[in-house]
Amino acid sequence: MTTTTESKPPLIAKQTPELERRTRKQPPYHVILLDDDHHTYEYVIGMLRKLFGHSNEHAYELASAVDQGGRVILDTTTLERAELKRDQIHTFGRDWRISECSGSMSATIEPVPG
Repeated sequence: MTTTTESKPPLIAKQTPELERRTRKQPPYHVILLDDDHHTYEYVIGMLRKLFGHSNEHAYELASAVDQGGRVILDTTTLERAELKRDQIHTFGRDWRISECSGSMSATIEPVPG
């Protein structure tokens, strides 16, 4: 009795290129404080100290910059943290020192160019 053996190709493990592991950084965003005439320097300084942990001196410099330029970059960070900081500014509350003040300051976030 004759048996025929079918010739099967040898099993070869497929070579797959190793997945490249790359750490991709999230694009940075600026947190920008916008100026208005309804908040005092004391309010801005207190808010910056509480929300961003700035010293009195640095908070005063930022308050002066927003007063003179209409806007100032407070932080450059990830989108999620930028959104959090913007929202914290928006909910910080009114400046009780000014009777016409009806709420918090305004802030925005913008992607860092480039």
